[in-house]
Amino acid sequence: MNQIPAQFEDIKLLEDKLLSVSLPPQLLAKAKANLERLVRLASAKGYGEEYDSNARLIDWIINLPWNKTSQDNLSLDSAKKVLDSNHFGLENIKERIMEFMSIESLKKNKGEKFHAPAFLLLGLVGTGKTTMAYSIAEALGRKFGRIPLGGMGDALQLRGRARAYPDAEPGQIMKVLRRVGTKNPVILLDEVDRITNEAKADIMGVLVELLDPEQNSAFLDHFIDYPFDLSEVIFITTANNTTGIATAVLDRLEVIELPSYSDEQKITIGKNYLMPKAIVHSGLDRDDLTVEDSVWQQIVRPLGFDAGMRTLDRTIKGICAKIAKQKIQGNFQKVRLNNANYKQYLPTY
Repeated sequence: MNQIPAQFEDIKLLEDKLLSVSLPPQLLAKAKANLERLVRLASAKGYGEEYDSNARLIDWIINLPWNKTSQDNLSLDSAKKVLDSNHFGLENIKERIMEFMSIESLKKNKGEKFHAPAFLLLGLVGTGKTTMAYSIAEALGRKFGRIPLGGMGDALQLRGRARAYPDAEPGQIMKVLRRVGTKNPVILLDEVDRITNEAKADIMGVLVELLDPEQNSAFLDHFIDYPFDLSEVIFITTANNTTGIATAVLDRLEVIELPSYSDEQKITIGKNYLMPKAIVHSGLDRDDLTVEDSVWQQIVRPLGFDAGMRTLDRTIKGICAKIAKQKIQGNFQKVRLNNANYKQYLPTY
């Protein structure tokens, strides 16, 4: 590449960054050609729209994790502790994650390439689909990114828009990869069953490519215009039901169902998981609130049966909020929730 004139400091900065990263040879050659084009544009007519487009492309090429991966934590004991600390029950999912880790470990020991699986967490609202995806990433020691698909109306939001258009930009997949800084994160594709009808066919076509291990090793974002290897990404999708999901997409997903919670399970989760977190979240001390066992049945059913945990979580946080207000107002005595006083602390829905 020709020497860049000293007056083009911004271009020189891009060149320094470009030469400091490891890129595929063809992509490096493409980036260098774009740098030379920047110099010609700056010399001829200053900084216009074409200049900005080329500069943004080089910046994205530099900052994508083409060769950066995080080291997986493949300890089954460690994974079980993380999953158990975040989720009560759901043994089928925990078992499947540990099976996946075992296979990956054996493959790595043999020096064989391992293609990451793609999961569909299927369950009603509030049953823990999104939080389970977070926990899977934590258990593996991988970075985590989330792409909400609910209401998405254009496949280009995933695929990116070509630089020939004025509003060109990379798609959500590339944006997540740049943000997390590794090429093997856990990416949550949330609410895959709620894509708009107008764009469903196009978006489902992109999802087939993303989720298929035979295709995603060369995923092409229109803006970057160079294949990116997504075969090490663990894709996790969520849905309330499979009605709105294309058959071709379902064929590439391993479906794991999250069941509704019984009242007994909710009481256990409320006592051991939600209440301790809510107390800390509210700024209370752990001994500021005690709940008698006989009251928990009323706490878990303020509105009747609910398949998930969101109403229970809101109820518990509401109780803690009322007690926090009492503590700030003064003359506070530690609260023991019982059948005689629980109604004054339950939020009104």
